[in-house]
Amino acid sequence: MTAVIETESLKKTYGKHEAVRGLNLCVEAGSVCAFLGQNGAGKSSTIKMLLGMIHPTSGTGRVLGHRIDKESESLLIRQNVAFVAEDKRLYDYMTVAQIVRFTKSFFPGWKRDLEQRLLAQFELPLDRKVRQLSKGMRTKLTLLLGFARGCELLILDEPTEGLDPVAIEDVLQIVVSLAAQGTTVFFSSHQIAEVEQVADHVLMIDRGQLVLDAPMDQVKEEYRHIHAVFPEPVEERDLRLPGVEKVQTEGRTVSLTASHNVDSIVAHVRMLRARSVDVLPVSLKEIFLEKVRARG
Repeated sequence: MTAVIETESLKKTYGKHEAVRGLNLCVEAGSVCAFLGQNGAGKSSTIKMLLGMIHPTSGTGRVLGHRIDKESESLLIRQNVAFVAEDKRLYDYMTVAQIVRFTKSFFPGWKRDLEQRLLAQFELPLDRKVRQLSKGMRTKLTLLLGFARGCELLILDEPTEGLDPVAIEDVLQIVVSLAAQGTTVFFSSHQIAEVEQVADHVLMIDRGQLVLDAPMDQVKEEYRHIHAVFPEPVEERDLRLPGVEKVQTEGRTVSLTASHNVDSIVAHVRMLRARSVDVLPVSLKEIFLEKVRARG
């Protein structure tokens, strides 16, 4: 598959603070890739570097084949990428109709049919000025302006913030539909349930470093909790096997979190004479919390 976004040893420092530390990303064409992390983890700095809005301190990167550290090429990136920022800034003095007309004049691939469908679906009033719109309406308008551009790559930062559950479901369905038509979607969100619903790949960042890079199918199929009860306490070192991410022991009870190799881990636990062994799925939220806490 062709890489739409790729970085190598990407770094960004602000004074003595390292916001992004040696980040290696690869986002394949046509994927819906989630970019997860706590506030301050380095997500916004990474997105700004990808768009050429700030320059890397070191390292390299390409978006749609264009260098992110060259000003002339970063301009091409911004012309060919639809970006919806977290702050959802718009021209307050314009009406909805005016800002739609203004925006589409810059994008020859503008999808007028999608524009018309979303205007109706989002119930956006054409004659109302942007400053008179509610937060949810502003979010819907910003998403319409991003979705309808007809760009090869769509970068979304907290796209559903301020939306009600019905609107969120609509937005997620649109994201899936655009991906099915060949658009690559790279989005940052704190709403992990939404990520599980639509993403096919997950990148997780903590303190500027990548801590998870995996297809969503792999996360769902291979990550497991393994709970075992032994006739007597066991040494933690005896449970440090390939695939074991975390070990918790409490007397004769052991809880393991595994990212892969589950069958071999279970066989080993049984060999240690566990009286009972339970294997349970792990949610993406649990993985996120464990990855972050493990580095705390």
